[in-house]
Amino acid sequence: MLSCKINGEEIHSEIPSDMRLIDFLREEMNLTGVKEGCSEGECGACTVLFNGDPVNSCILLAIQAEGAEITTIEGIAKDGKLSELQQAFVDHGAVQCGFCTPGMILAAQALLNKNPHPTEAEIRRAISGNLCRCTGYQAIVDAILTVSQRK
Repeated sequence: MLSCKINGEEIHSEIPSDMRLIDFLREEMNLTGVKEGCSEGECGACTVLFNGDPVNSCILLAIQAEGAEITTIEGIAKDGKLSELQQAFVDHGAVQCGFCTPGMILAAQALLNKNPHPTEAEIRRAISGNLCRCTGYQAIVDAILTVSQRK
């Protein structure tokens, strides 16, 4: 039995002991914003916030989320409206193909939650575990900087 909070909602679910967190989120919770890229914790496409910290959900067992608070990309939009960070990604063209975008946004959100005014170097370090093949990263960094300057 897994008991945790996902996107602010209390969850109680029976799960197989070998089920990965990404599979639970995608298959059982229908939270398909969590993407599976490499299945090895290398690309960051599956990043979720785990008690506020970015983690690769493809290398965690779901049972490890017992008692935890998990936030996926679906959990940062409010009332059908994109979060400020999500909107900044759109405005700066930092979405391109979109595959890495949910994980990238969650890594950036974790940084901004801890450090509302990061430097460009701190932003680049915070997103370094998230690979993007389309944007060249500058648009992503610009989007994060824009949000940090508004705070």
